[in-house]
Amino acid sequence: MDMQIDQDARARAIASVLLEGFNKHYRLFRECGALAKPRFEQGDWLAVQSAARDRIQYYDDRVLECVARLQSEFTAETLDESIWPTVKLMYVGLLMETDHKQPECAETFFNSVCCKILRREYYVNDYIFVRPTISTEHIDSDPPTYRSYYPHRGGLRHTIKQIITDFGWEIPFENLDRDIGYVVKAIKSHLGDWPQAEENYQIQVLYSPFYRNKAAYVIGKAVNGGQEYPFCVPVLRHSSNSMLFLDTILLDARRIGVLFSFSRAYFMIDMETPSGYVQFLRTLLPNKSRAELYTMIGLQKQGKNMFFRDFMHHLKHSRDDLMIAPGIKGLVMLVFTLPSYPYVFKVIKDVFGATKEITKQTVLEKYRLVKEHDRVGRMADTLEFSDVAFPRARVTEELLHELRTLAPSALEEYEDKIVIRHLYIERRLVPLNIYLDDALARNDSEGVEHAVREYGSAIRELATANIFPGDMLFKNFGVTRYGRVIFYDYDEIEYMTDCNFREVPEAPSPEYEMMAEPWYPVARNDVFPEEFGAFLLGAPMVRKFFMKHHANLLTAEFWRGRQQRIAEGHIESFYPYPETIRFLNRFGEHKHQPG
Repeated sequence: MDMQIDQDARARAIASVLLEGFNKHYRLFRECGALAKPRFEQGDWLAVQSAARDRIQYYDDRVLECVARLQSEFTAETLDESIWPTVKLMYVGLLMETDHKQPECAETFFNSVCCKILRREYYVNDYIFVRPTISTEHIDSDPPTYRSYYPHRGGLRHTIKQIITDFGWEIPFENLDRDIGYVVKAIKSHLGDWPQAEENYQIQVLYSPFYRNKAAYVIGKAVNGGQEYPFCVPVLRHSSNSMLFLDTILLDARRIGVLFSFSRAYFMIDMETPSGYVQFLRTLLPNKSRAELYTMIGLQKQGKNMFFRDFMHHLKHSRDDLMIAPGIKGLVMLVFTLPSYPYVFKVIKDVFGATKEITKQTVLEKYRLVKEHDRVGRMADTLEFSDVAFPRARVTEELLHELRTLAPSALEEYEDKIVIRHLYIERRLVPLNIYLDDALARNDSEGVEHAVREYGSAIRELATANIFPGDMLFKNFGVTRYGRVIFYDYDEIEYMTDCNFREVPEAPSPEYEMMAEPWYPVARNDVFPEEFGAFLLGAPMVRKFFMKHHANLLTAEFWRGRQQRIAEGHIESFYPYPETIRFLNRFGEHKHQPG
């Protein structure tokens, strides 16, 4: 009996250390979200970028701290494995005793720490949280998840003004009454005369704005009986007078959903109860999974955990096989997919193609760069996993052969499963080369023009954000379901500021131009934009539309101009909605630029 008491006491002490580790993580995470407001007010965009980058590392740092403490205080790796189910039970008890506001995230933290201590055979529900334990459906929050407003008490204009002023920004609006007038005009244009009877509806608004880059987003919905109308109001800061203004209002779920795209940076939010925010967002965006929403509100480890649970559930209830992904095979990554699931799995090969002068460590660093950088809506986010087990019976022989041949160091084989030691998971897109080939085969000039214009726009926006794609072949870009072109192959990505954009020197004689190799010296980071057309613009229709919309991408002058602006400290504004719906374009009564 005494031994059992000692075991229980030790298990509770371990559980307490684990919970202290998570609570420290979430306290720092929330402090970072709270600081987004003064950064926005001060227009300190460099600090915004730095915080977004640094916050990604918070979670892993706290996990490693907790592992080190458990090793120091309990020699955790030497403990008998029978203690860990008791530790898990004690941990659940502590979460319930403290009326914990982030139990789902705390369970994920428990898993992250234990998976660095326990062997893989203990990754089962008795030892870690394979399935969630504590419900997040009805967790009270202080402050509350959302505020409710009732327009019958003062009218719609008064209510909108109250909503905006309740956020307590410390700097004034240039002309809030004017901007509210624009909001009302846009609502009436979108919804007609609704609502007729103001006393019949309420407006619910999430308590914290969503901060990202140079904008704050007010997100909410109008509720009228059984009808719900989502909305989002971007708030920007003037570059000239530092005052605030309402830039537009988004009134349909599709456009609001684009704000939460996997190709954009995570939001900064000050929230006590993240599950409440996710549940609210799900009512606005039912097509977004909880995993996606947790990721976009900055809790990417929770999103990753929920994604994998969803994937395992789908794998259990589907019958198709994991297979090599269609398309042109890459020189660095082995890519496979499950046709019924909208994602691809990417494994770094052991040996790269002969033209690739990089190492596996370089590839890891490139993917890390993209995770930490502002993706400006043009680079696909990735989920990084270690030691992922797949049922062997669901893996095609062709894929298994490729894994054995091209990435044997990443593969472990067992009788009933294979384990991939390291992989990336990305949302599946239509490769741009396949999209263009299909459009050309149908002689669909409109589709070709749209894709080429989007491709060039993606390159321009990446360049403005200090990213040079490196390999700009169409196969390295994909087309989303919304028709946007996204970059997703990162092994040759570089910072713009690390590149040297040059014109091709004039040849001393015509014979030099016929040489197979350049007759002029070329350093590693030299780039010759005028050569892009030779390998990109073979199809006449593609060339015609590229030259119509993006001819200056073939000039070194364009690229050096972007470099100059980056060097001067300019941080550009990227709008996750069409320029045409911005109030300054739609109503044309005032002109201003954010900054």
